[in-house]
Amino acid sequence: MADNQPRVIVVGGGLAGLAASVRIAEAGVPVDLFSMVPVKRSHSVCAQGGINACNEVARQQGYSEWLHMDETLYGGDFLNHQPPVYEMTHWAPKVIDLMDRMGVPFNRTSEGQRDLRLFGGSLFKRTHFAGATTGQQLLYALDEQTRRYEADGKVTKHEFWEFLWPVLDDSNGKKRCVGIVAQDMRSMQIRAFRADAVVMATGGCGMVFGKSTMSVICTGGAASRCYQAGAWLGNPEFIQVHPTAIPGEDKCRLMSESARGEGGRVWVPRKKNDDRPPNDIPTAERWYFLEEKYPKYGNLVPRDIATREIFFVCQQGHGIGGGRMVYLDVTHLPDATKHKLDGILEIYEKFTGDNPRNVPMKIFPAVHYSMGGLYTVYTAKEDSKGMVQGAPNNMMTNLEGLYAFGEVNYQYHGATRLGANALLNCIFDGLFCGLSVVNYVRDQKPGARAAELPAQPFNTVVQQEQAKMKRLLEADGQYNPYQIHAKLGDELTDSCTVIREENRMKRAYEALGELNAQYKNLGLSDAGMWTNQTLSFARALGDMLIYAEAILAGSIARKESRGSHYRPDYPERDDKKFHKTTVAKFDAVTGRATLEYEPVPTPLIAPRARTYGKVEAEADDNKKDKKEEAATS
Repeated sequence: MADNQPRVIVVGGGLAGLAASVRIAEAGVPVDLFSMVPVKRSHSVCAQGGINACNEVARQQGYSEWLHMDETLYGGDFLNHQPPVYEMTHWAPKVIDLMDRMGVPFNRTSEGQRDLRLFGGSLFKRTHFAGATTGQQLLYALDEQTRRYEADGKVTKHEFWEFLWPVLDDSNGKKRCVGIVAQDMRSMQIRAFRADAVVMATGGCGMVFGKSTMSVICTGGAASRCYQAGAWLGNPEFIQVHPTAIPGEDKCRLMSESARGEGGRVWVPRKKNDDRPPNDIPTAERWYFLEEKYPKYGNLVPRDIATREIFFVCQQGHGIGGGRMVYLDVTHLPDATKHKLDGILEIYEKFTGDNPRNVPMKIFPAVHYSMGGLYTVYTAKEDSKGMVQGAPNNMMTNLEGLYAFGEVNYQYHGATRLGANALLNCIFDGLFCGLSVVNYVRDQKPGARAAELPAQPFNTVVQQEQAKMKRLLEADGQYNPYQIHAKLGDELTDSCTVIREENRMKRAYEALGELNAQYKNLGLSDAGMWTNQTLSFARALGDMLIYAEAILAGSIARKESRGSHYRPDYPERDDKKFHKTTVAKFDAVTGRATLEYEPVPTPLIAPRARTYGKVEAEADDNKKDKKEEAATS
């Protein structure tokens, strides 16, 4: 293919990146696909529970695509944009059909229909699944299709390459993304790659919090680098904490919502500091607190609600042995149902030594997902029922030619993501908005293509990144990057996860200043020029510190409680002041975020109170304690 033909770069080898690569290559536009790891090891492989969509079986229950949209908006506390959510949920059945034809082994009923399970935030079975390894099966299917185009020469994979910076050209009077600079993680070579559009599909920022259920490559570094280069962030303060995970020394391991969807129950002993083995505690002496407080949804309340309730019962001293864990119990389920959960049950047994088929699992919440991300735009249909297919700006950032797909895109989930909407979001973005990328690059005029530009903007960024690498390799200061990261994780986890108290967040913000000062006095233990992972981590640490500042700034400024953002000093949602998107813009002089607010339109569904049928708890704690004591006597 001639050098002046359009070309696209996709950064990220997960579901969003693969779906985009397939859609763009299918249209005849060549793709360079970059991934820090082999694409089959991208973080999407860790997704377990399922993917949401209405099908004929769900329709017979009274479900519909409209209800899927409504659940998504209600779950997101109406901070998500309605036309993209409408389009995603109405495309969902087609996405499932396509993945089925690609060979994804979805579970089937005895009649041969695709099986469905319950998932948080819905009273309908509308979640398709492949055991408890749904993400892995979807990823492998899309990788197979990507390799098909790779064999045809339409996709070129660059595995073990790290994105360092976008290349911007302003020769036309406005900034336009025309490629990237990346580093070979083996040889440490830094070089530029030209493209007429760049799709960022780099996932979340869990490592900012030290430990999370995300993979250890999910630093948010790529999004932070785009942010520093001029891209805006949307709602960076909204971070999801998953209610059920196994705490670990290196990271937290997810115990999927599918366990609750299949009938798993969350409980604690009614008696405080009860250290009896769980199987020795009679049912009457167990507190199934989600079922009591939310009788309509029970264990299927959305993640932010379940997380806070778990946190509160542990604060009250009802955690296992008085500590910070609760039980997730699947021991009562039939063997056939447990078999559907083999993927996660084997993980639990491997890392704890206990067989969860016979003994309830011990779990606690962990950072899981980034609802916020790079700010993007779209073209809505005239009636707001969806987006205009193929519109070149669909999911483009404020930098022309730079797109954001999947978790790194802030558009779809608002203040809280419903379980099993992430896999749908990633695949939908790639397939639907991939066509927008194709139309954008084809509209470029001859002479303006990236391949025809002078070398100067590319060389400038290469030199910038080489200088940054040189500074880090020569650093001989007193601070270890891993120790700084541990402190960063402690500060963000304590201040900005389940409960967000203003004074604690302000202390964390002050601590960030100290950590930034320490970062300027780094010392690296490895100065080698072959597979230097310490260099990669130290570079990402600087980007994590900048992203963390935007998270804290947005959290302190949003004086309300909405979805995953819970503030005891402002316990109510404030639609008058904060039914708005936080838009964070990086100030290169101060190194801090400048915050602006953009109203969220609601053309299809008006916001309403988000309660999930909660039964109000008694205000008098003494009455509650007496009731619990009576139940155990």
